[in-house]
Amino acid sequence: MPVGFRILNRTQVASKDLVDAYAKLPVANVSDSMSRMTAAGPTLRPMHASGGMAGVALTVKARPGDNLMLHKAIDMAVPGDVIVVDAGGDLTNALMGELMLAYAVKKGVAGFVLNGAIRDVDAFVETNLPTFAAGVSHRGPYKDGPGEINVPISLGGMVIHPGDIVIGDSDGVHCVPLADAEEVLKKTQAKSDAEINQMKAIAEGTNDRTWVDAALKRLGCEFPAE
Repeated sequence: MPVGFRILNRTQVASKDLVDAYAKLPVANVSDSMSRMTAAGPTLRPMHASGGMAGVALTVKARPGDNLMLHKAIDMAVPGDVIVVDAGGDLTNALMGELMLAYAVKKGVAGFVLNGAIRDVDAFVETNLPTFAAGVSHRGPYKDGPGEINVPISLGGMVIHPGDIVIGDSDGVHCVPLADAEEVLKKTQAKSDAEINQMKAIAEGTNDRTWVDAALKRLGCEFPAE
């Protein structure tokens, strides 16, 4: 099988229960619960109208400006998949537009993450299928390959394996490795619960701010004389 031009099967996928649990959580809180060490980069922005995304990664490594393997990935997709494409971040040619989008909706695709461009932006807004991309170009794609499906890819230094959990909201895109998903979920749920309590304390005027001065003193900050 030629490296660089091959289609593989996923060997494991996140469960629906796990994906559903992550769908309820802010991306920022998940990121914090993973030590704020990974991100897909600030260039991947939502192209749909509103709403979050959560699903199972179906990965594609594509030649910049070529969508042959993306077409095949949509053919292979099952409901709940998020198709994640590393196309090098090139914005010269769009990877997909409204026709492929309509087909993906019909297939039950949960979303797209495209390190490349889209076109037919109005269709993405109207359809509102969660889609994150690096930009827009009216120039269409080529369909010559090569490329790979269901291989590890990297977006902005964030490694995504087939079957991992991919989430997104207005703050951007994040991946949770399947091996760590249960642990990260527990930490994120605890953090989210703590933030709910903190918001309540802010509203009631009982929010504890003593930690600010404590941190400044620990770091050696000079305070004005009383």
